[in-house]
Formats: sequence, C-alpha cells, structure tokens
Amino acid sequence: MSNSRRLFETLIILVLTISASTIGVFAQNKEVRDAQKTADKATKALNEVMAIPAQAIPEGLIKRAKAVAVFPGVLKAAFGIGGSGGKGLITRRVGNGWSAPAVFKLGGGSFGAQIGASSTDYVMLFMTDDSLKSLLEDKFEIGGELSVAAGPVGRTAKASTDAQLKAGILSYSRSKGLFAGASLSGAVVNPDNDANRALYSLTAKEILTGPDKVPVSSIPPATRGFQEAVTRHAL
Repeated sequence: MSNSRRLFETLIILVLTISASTIGVFAQNKEVRDAQKTADKATKALNEVMAIPAQAIPEGLIKRAKAVAVFPGVLKAAFGIGGSGGKGLITRRVGNGWSAPAVFKLGGGSFGAQIGASSTDYVMLFMTDDSLKSLLEDKFEIGGELSVAAGPVGRTAKASTDAQLKAGILSYSRSKGLFAGASLSGAVVNPDNDANRALYSLTAKEILTGPDKVPVSSIPPATRGFQEAVTRHAL
C-alpha cells in the first residue's frame, strides 16, 4: 500500500471519528437544553400552584411526601392518539433535603374522557415507601397495586377520605388556570435516561435511590431551580 493511500485512509478515519464525536456532543447538549426547558416549566408550574393558598397543595401533605413529580405542559391529546404525552422531573426526599431531580416521561392511559389538544400540568406526591420503590422500575403504571387518588386542594385542607389517606400517590392537574385533584390511573411513568445521562452521567435509578447520589452542590444549573423550589415548598 502506497504512503499516499495510507495517509488518505488515516485522514478518512480521523474525519469520521471527529464527526461521530461532534454528533455525540451535539446530541448531549440538546438533551441538556431540553431538560432545562422542562425544568423551568415544572418550576414555574409548582411555584404558581403553591402561591395561592386557597388552591395550593396542602402543606401537611407535600411536607410528608417521599417524592414530588411535576409534569408540565402534557398534551391530553397524546393519551388518546398514542403520542408521547410529556416529560417532567421527579425529586425524592433524602435526609433533611431533596435529591437532584431526575427526568421522567409520562404517557399511556386513557385519562377518562380528557381527550383534546389542551395542555395540562400534572403534580404527583409519592406518599409511601412502595410508591417510592416504583421509581426503581424501568417503567410503572399508576393504579392497580399502586393506589392513586385525587389529592385534596387548599393549603390547610386535609386528606379526609380513606382513598386519600391510603393512597400511594396523590395526583393533581392544572389546566386553563384551574387546579384540582386528578385521576391518573393508567398513566405510565418511565425514566428518560438519555436526558439523565446527559445531565448527570447517571440513570434515574442511580440519581434517586442508588449509592451514587448527586450532592446538592453538584446539581447542574439545568435542574437546580426545580430542586430549590421543591425544597422551599416541602420542608
């Protein structure tokens, strides 16, 4: 093989290697940008809900929650026509604070007759050890063995029904300014580990329950605001 041919092949390999690396970095950066948009929307939704005492999640409930999930801007139509639903963040209680938020996807389920093109924010409180354990799974369906109930509204309200008192998950929705308890039975939640690896180089399981939890000081700017908002409202 001539030296010129060998040089040409080396240059081709180098160009392909650089191109693959560039594509990988671009994809990772896009995941981070998308996660930040989701986190910003989730933070805004939670802050707005908690800002109005008469329509807020009761303080006693959110302070007892073992994990908090916010899925902003979910398209209801997606649940009826097989679309992707939406993305959100979940943070769990760790010691006296809250973990780095992991990115999850929400989809599936019929959600009753809620088919339409409107955008809805969903908030879920994981109230039991079993509901928290479900976050370890590759995906889980809300309802069935994992009980879910529409959460009560009003900062001083109490979970007064048996269903609410025993529920593993309390769920809420906000659409067109109206915030209320919501039935999410049948919805499927699963981690978006492409986003989680881009943010933390970890999976959702490792972020939320594994031995390599992200220190608060190391939470990236993309998701730090959401963690701070949950900490402010749930401590």
